Amino acid sequence: MTKQTFQELVNKGTVLLDGATGSNLMRAGMPRGVCTEKWVCENPHPLAELQRAYKEAGSQIVYAPTFSANRISLANHGLQDKVKELNTKLLEISRDAVGRDCLVAGDLTTTGKQEASYEELLEAYREQIQALIEAGADLLVAETMLGETEPMAVLDAAASVCDLPVMCTLTVESDGSLFFGGNVYDAAKALEDMGADAVGINCSTGPDQLLAVTENLRKAIEIPLIVKPNAGMPVIDEQGCPVYSMGAEEFAVHMKRIIEAGANIVGGCCGTTREYIRDLKKIL
Repeated sequence: MTKQTFQELVNKGTVLLDGATGSNLMRAGMPRGVCTEKWVCENPHPLAELQRAYKEAGSQIVYAPTFSANRISLANHGLQDKVKELNTKLLEISRDAVGRDCLVAGDLTTTGKQEASYEELLEAYREQIQALIEAGADLLVAETMLGETEPMAVLDAAASVCDLPVMCTLTVESDGSLFFGGNVYDAAKALEDMGADAVGINCSTGPDQLLAVTENLRKAIEIPLIVKPNAGMPVIDEQGCPVYSMGAEEFAVHMKRIIEAGANIVGGCCGTTREYIRDLKKIL
């Protein structure tokens, strides 16, 4: 996919992403504390079934489960030398699940290490992006970013090895502040200036808490705006598992307002399922 064809896709109307991955894999039996990327490679069926369901519900883009498959994060599991192997296999699982008539985004996220130097981040993301390109990713997404430095490193890394479209989303408080400091409005503008093809927010909270942030983001940037929130705020059940408070129909009602406020690309994050994507599709 080229940057031009990405823009053409957005120009046709609101683009529908997928829903949650991690919370659904845990529901399907993935243990807590494991390396998600390794577990999916060893147990591909739940992920493939989930992504097929998202495609059937209306998703135009699904995220390959390559979330933390970078050298820095994989080192937490002693898998730092498996970057190419894991990204290749995970992209393949997603592609086999949805075929060629649904786009597959190579997914990158925060390393969670504020102390990492920019050069370390650049090298880690470049290595992962190279593996994703070779595996056949249609585009790239940097998501659940906690500050502006890491998505900037993703953009720089991507520009050095490819010309694929890059979407960037940050996780925010309901007032737009970022967990690593600063605010999403300045960060989004900086990412736009660096060449991001779309920017926005994901995870964070429910769509009911993100309307003002969406409105202010729309004023801050000119490129396509992404909003991919959680299914409301979670409560922890007796087993210690998060249970999300917002059902699919209510989620769609709030997302309609988000779209009216200027979001061009939408989907769901933690707690959302194919039912949420199906109901989102109905309002588009």
